[in-house]
Amino acid sequence: MNTKSCLRRFAVLIILLSAVSAGAEEDSVVDEIVVTADFRERPVRQLPASVSVLDAGFIESSAVQHFEELVNVVPNLNWSGDGHRARYFQIRGVGELEQYQGAPNPSIGFLIDDIDFSGIATIATLFDVGSIDVLRGSQGSRFGANALGGLIYMQSKRPSAQRDGRLQLTVGDDDAVSAGLAFGGALDDEETLTFRLSAQVHESDGYRDNSYLGREDTNGRDETTVRLRLNYAPSDVLVADVALLYSDIDDGYDAFALDNSYAMLSDKPGEDAQRSKGASLRLEWLGPGALTMTSISAFADSDIDFSFDADWGNETSWAPVTYDYVSLNDRERRTLSQELRVGSDDNWLAGLYVQKLEDELVTINRGDYYDPFYDFADSLDDSFASDYEATSSALFVQLDKELADATRLGFGLRVEHRSTDYSDSAGLEAGPSETMWGGELSLSHDHSSQLTSFITLSRGFKAGGFNLGIVPDGRRDFGEETLWTLEAGIKSSLADDTLTLNASVFVSERDDQQVRTSVQLVAGDPASFVFFTDNAARGDTLGLEADVRWFPSESWELYANIGLLDASFDEFLAPEGDLSGRDQAHAPRYTFAGGAAYRNQSGYFARLDLTARDEFYFDVSHDQKSSSYALLNARVGYEGDSWLVQLWGRNLFDKEYAVRGFYFGNEPPDFPNTLYTRLGDPRQVGVTIEKRFD
Repeated sequence: MNTKSCLRRFAVLIILLSAVSAGAEEDSVVDEIVVTADFRERPVRQLPASVSVLDAGFIESSAVQHFEELVNVVPNLNWSGDGHRARYFQIRGVGELEQYQGAPNPSIGFLIDDIDFSGIATIATLFDVGSIDVLRGSQGSRFGANALGGLIYMQSKRPSAQRDGRLQLTVGDDDAVSAGLAFGGALDDEETLTFRLSAQVHESDGYRDNSYLGREDTNGRDETTVRLRLNYAPSDVLVADVALLYSDIDDGYDAFALDNSYAMLSDKPGEDAQRSKGASLRLEWLGPGALTMTSISAFADSDIDFSFDADWGNETSWAPVTYDYVSLNDRERRTLSQELRVGSDDNWLAGLYVQKLEDELVTINRGDYYDPFYDFADSLDDSFASDYEATSSALFVQLDKELADATRLGFGLRVEHRSTDYSDSAGLEAGPSETMWGGELSLSHDHSSQLTSFITLSRGFKAGGFNLGIVPDGRRDFGEETLWTLEAGIKSSLADDTLTLNASVFVSERDDQQVRTSVQLVAGDPASFVFFTDNAARGDTLGLEADVRWFPSESWELYANIGLLDASFDEFLAPEGDLSGRDQAHAPRYTFAGGAAYRNQSGYFARLDLTARDEFYFDVSHDQKSSSYALLNARVGYEGDSWLVQLWGRNLFDKEYAVRGFYFGNEPPDFPNTLYTRLGDPRQVGVTIEKRFD
């Protein structure tokens, strides 16, 4: 059965469920899950969009350390293993795949406590995280040009007046060990000032062995995260929320092997490190006549080091040929943003957003090549530096109108202007500026207290830009991309509130779609790949997302999350040829996550999770694909009043699967084109012990 047929049948299923549920009793109350990433915190049922909300309980029982472990749980969400940790995401096939040069231009927004880390989500560790919202589809009104494909919003646990804390210790395979401490409570007798402080250190060897260097830690993990949140509520009309973040991710990067295994041969293993400091201040004031005012100030400063052994080998690997290349990248990124908005109850809001971004990059590529058979020698000692500044300012408005007792009309609009200033050591100077707009129009209806349906038309946008260095003729500049999406769905609670179903179908059209592709300028020089962005004429996407949760008894919970996707280029004449009709990169046709959790009243619990995804193209520049795969995770344990002990396992069947792939010549002297893949994590088993205290 093809994807389009599945989508048609699923649309019919939604209509049938709507008809069945419309006659349900209206006195049931569904436990509400709140979306925090929207302008207003509101229940999932009231948001006319496809969204996944992962709460603290699900996060703690489904992952160990990093957000990348949760990617497979979310329908139609994927990630690119271009670095050690996931920092580039694709939602419904929209999103970057690899390290960018010069001007950052992300398609997926990524926020941590209102601090913008779009395109640099390496620091997304999970200890003491309260919730993660994944909004699929353009967020034209909410986040503008940096959320063409969607928005991921991570929030650390909020402070409360109650004194509590937790001490967590974890040990596992791969010499993994971590320790985390979190505590909080009120700082004054009136309980107007509360805090929560969390800190965690995590280390492991990184699942690779480098036989040439005799080391097991060249791809190791050394990750430290500290978060502090303060909440000050001096009155019923004023609330101040402060978030501070420090993260030091000092991971190795030795992830690609010549035989696509976990056995490394590099003589100069690299690193994927990100040291970030960030802060945000959110002020909310309730004025007369239900008038509300919100101010969000945020700052982030990140130092990012990304380096790798470009030939992935050593002198023994290539003897008698000398073949030795390395690439070093040092990036500094700073953002400062201010958002001001005013509104009235749930009827309307209007606001202003301004962000200043500075991004500095230094790249050094070095290498030597000598072939004694042809007496041919070459060397490379190239450095590149760039300086980029961008100022984005936006005006936005959102209106919600009750057309009837159970019918709501929603309207959002955002107009955004971006001005830039760029210069580099190659003599390129550029300063494009442009004005863009996007938004959405939605209609939702409550058929009963148990069923809501919606339909939404949205327009997303992404700024154009320019390519750096040597690029093919006519590919220096690329234009703005727009994304139109029509989406319809239901959100329901059935069977006396023991069964919930959220589902939607959507169709999208990407006009002037920005596509990242590459060309190898010099055969035999693995550091000579030039990546550049081009505009495809159009891309089309058809898909669905559904999540089902069922509580057959007080002890059992079952869930299933499903995504189907048909994302293809409608028209695209690329340097590699005509790609019209081909699937887009990192856009698997299906994603699935399902599981069962059991919890006994005495405290014993068990959980089993299965995730699966279809094959997908690794990139636009070639036709190589991943293989479809399924992963099984499990955990068992005991939870008492103040203790938690659990045994967990990830990828229990030790499945080999690829998260990134390149296709090029990297083996002298003939340099045949070969597919090189980076594997995801193998099986890991560990134990977590947690002490909780008041």
